[in-house]
Amino acid sequence: MGATDTGPVPAGPSRPVSWVAPLLYLAVLIAGLTAAAHTSSLATAPTAAFVAGILLLLLLESGPLRPPLAVLAARLVLIVAVAALDESGLSRALLVLVPFTAYFAFGRTAALALTVCCVAVVLALYTLSEPAWYADPEYVSDLLMLLIGLVLALSMAAVAIGEQRGRARLEEYAARVAELSATNERNRLARDIHDGLGHHLTAIAVQLEKAAAFRGHDPHTADQAVADARRSAGLALDDVRTSVRALRDDHAAPFPLPAAPADLVRELNDGRIQATLQVDGEPYEALGPDGTALTALYRAAQEALTNVRRHADARHVTVSLTFGADSARLVVADDGRGFEPGAVSQGFGLLGIQERARLLGGTVGVDSAPGAGTRITVEIPRAVPERDA
Repeated sequence: MGATDTGPVPAGPSRPVSWVAPLLYLAVLIAGLTAAAHTSSLATAPTAAFVAGILLLLLLESGPLRPPLAVLAARLVLIVAVAALDESGLSRALLVLVPFTAYFAFGRTAALALTVCCVAVVLALYTLSEPAWYADPEYVSDLLMLLIGLVLALSMAAVAIGEQRGRARLEEYAARVAELSATNERNRLARDIHDGLGHHLTAIAVQLEKAAAFRGHDPHTADQAVADARRSAGLALDDVRTSVRALRDDHAAPFPLPAAPADLVRELNDGRIQATLQVDGEPYEALGPDGTALTALYRAAQEALTNVRRHADARHVTVSLTFGADSARLVVADDGRGFEPGAVSQGFGLLGIQERARLLGGTVGVDSAPGAGTRITVEIPRAVPERDA
């Protein structure tokens, strides 16, 4: 019985160890009727009152798990009355049910107090019936058996409550884990939609604006812009299919590096912006073949280039991918208008980059100033092979 069992039991099963009380009532009823039959007193009023008391106790037992104090007091009175009417003497064992029930309803302190009360009631009954009861081995033996029964009842109640509290905590933890898993999945879907579909929709919008601007005086450039918009729409559809395939298959192939970033760089080269890509090292040797880190780097490059297209007003952009022995590093630098990192609120894109990197133990750095361009650095540590773990 630990210190934590002092309060009412938390929500759980409707009646822990529900078979204990009815079994005791049935045993006492059989023993009482057997004793009454041996003394030819089955048809007497005391025996009828004894049976009625047992039935009332069974009725009270079918009540709520947390009975009011009045019900608990009525149970104690009925047990004392049944014990006085029982010729077998076994009814005194029913006293163990009082602290047992109180433990579930009111906690350990109330159960211990009622245990003392039960012992006091038995001592009072002994004294009234036999003033020198302490000299009779039978009375002493009955008292010791009652004390053992009370201890066992309290122990059983403590174990049942401990098990119920443990189950409640496990259910709470399971619900919390499920909620966190759902939140993480929602965040992941939000990042994929923002970084993937958002990037391609931005490209389509820019290309259609270019087509509208050049339609009157350079139809060839306008047609090329429309063709680029169609190509971006196809890439958007492919990206959606890749994301859906990844949702359905945990072992779906990752975004290929460096081929996928090369496509992003080519897409950005629209005449206004000159973009270059540099790749050093082998990505799969540095990051492992599971695809999580590769996808994070691809999405980071995708979002960084989308921001360049939308906000930077840059002329030159460099994308550098370095796969080293300890980590992989992505650097996207432009010569655009720049900004003050502390003075501008972070959008969903940069937040998604930081979340992806943090989940893999990586870091994200943003170096920018008004008029000095922007440099975004994403570094993800090398995956540790199982043989090295």
